[in-house]
Amino acid sequence: MLKGIPKIISPQLLKVLCEMGHGDRLVIADGNFPSESMGKEHIVIRMDGHGVPEILEAILELFPLDTYVEQPVRLMQVVPGDTVETPIWDEYQTIIDRFDDRGGKAVGHIERFAFYEEAKKAYAIIATGEEALYANVMLQKGVVK
Repeated sequence: MLKGIPKIISPQLLKVLCEMGHGDRLVIADGNFPSESMGKEHIVIRMDGHGVPEILEAILELFPLDTYVEQPVRLMQVVPGDTVETPIWDEYQTIIDRFDDRGGKAVGHIERFAFYEEAKKAYAIIATGEEALYANVMLQKGVVK
């Protein structure tokens, strides 16, 4: 065991976070996201028993967000005409506010199919058991100053 590492961070995830460099992206995917098909040529980490907020919080304790881009956190936009509510985004914002001084300015939205295309280029995808809809989050790694 190590000190200071959130217990939810598995050895595999810790290794991936360490391997990632500045500008690399990490997707934390909800349970409906096609993680295996999007990540078939990349790393997919299964964390089915956990939700996105707890994973996001644990990762941001270790993972610097990119300060050289305006929005290092990207969420999948709700498809126009879909009446789904996204209260989980408020949870994300509370977490992000604790780790990034930009607050809400650090968060952007990407159209669904554009999000899929960006996910295919991500360094890794974490597949969660999150049941909330539109709960996918993409993080861009920064540098430790």
